[in-house]
Amino acid sequence: MIIASEQELDELLSRPAKADAELMARLEGPLVILGAGGKMGPTLARRAARSAAEAGVSRRVIAVSRYSSDETRQKLEEWGVETASADLMDRGQLACLPDAGNVIYLAARKFGSTGAEHLTWGMNAWLPGLVAERYRSARIVAMSSGNIYPLVPVSSGGASESMPLDPVGEYGQSVLARERILEFFSIRYGTPVTLVRLNYAVELRYGVLLDIGSAVFERRPVDLSMSNVNVIWQGDANSVILRSLELCASPPAALNLTGPETLSVRWIAWRFGSHFGVEPLFQGVEAGTALLNNAAKCHRLFGYPSVAPEQLIEWTAQWIGMGGSTLGKPTKFAVRDGRF
Repeated sequence: MIIASEQELDELLSRPAKADAELMARLEGPLVILGAGGKMGPTLARRAARSAAEAGVSRRVIAVSRYSSDETRQKLEEWGVETASADLMDRGQLACLPDAGNVIYLAARKFGSTGAEHLTWGMNAWLPGLVAERYRSARIVAMSSGNIYPLVPVSSGGASESMPLDPVGEYGQSVLARERILEFFSIRYGTPVTLVRLNYAVELRYGVLLDIGSAVFERRPVDLSMSNVNVIWQGDANSVILRSLELCASPPAALNLTGPETLSVRWIAWRFGSHFGVEPLFQGVEAGTALLNNAAKCHRLFGYPSVAPEQLIEWTAQWIGMGGSTLGKPTKFAVRDGRF
């Protein structure tokens, strides 16, 4: 299988699983997706709308964003998703958003944090309180990050949800603040919440695999400082996020979301090298610790991802080789000091 265009890619990322349609059939009321204009939001919203259609139910899916790109908003509406433009940091605009019994909260800030830490804390620590007040009667699935965990030995299998939280750097600390603020309001109001700790979602235009593959293809050295990573196909991640609405609890439920494999960055580079017919270049020293999540709980609840790492590498290599478009946003996965 070759993914030859962005249209094919978006279709595949948003293609619903049977379990997605079953979930949308059971939901009551509209689904609001906050921060829907980013990397994951558009295909998540489309997956939700397609899942409702496949289930034969009428379910409003409302994608909320500032929409710096009219193209994104137009595409969502063509896909049958309602859109609403709002600056979530503006209380008045937040108050005017549609009521909903189901909320997926994607809004966050990571890259560019260094040098503008106040913006990161405002988005990641203050905004969650505004959202929790506004949607206190809803179920809320909120995106978090594996960056709230410390670096762990690569032989450990990754940090589980029961591991003490010890984020490295201000970005990770602000993500922990997001979780604590949502926990506070969940307990105060009895709001059911799921905290989804993602690490890392990939698709062909963005992600760790694209970063490594592009470096190999362009004969640039691959940084080995973060010696191992976890990845999951963004379509599988979107499915889990959607179905996590039924995990929501008060106090909040926590869920690690990633693939089951601990992948060596060196091995990933060599696999890309075999596709491109080149020998990878490397720099840096492979550390014995890395930012890794153990998603055993997720796989027990929702099943294993539908796309394996070898397939993801093959698709990504094909995409790079044909000059496929990218989001132009490096993941900075090799950063070990939390400064993004």
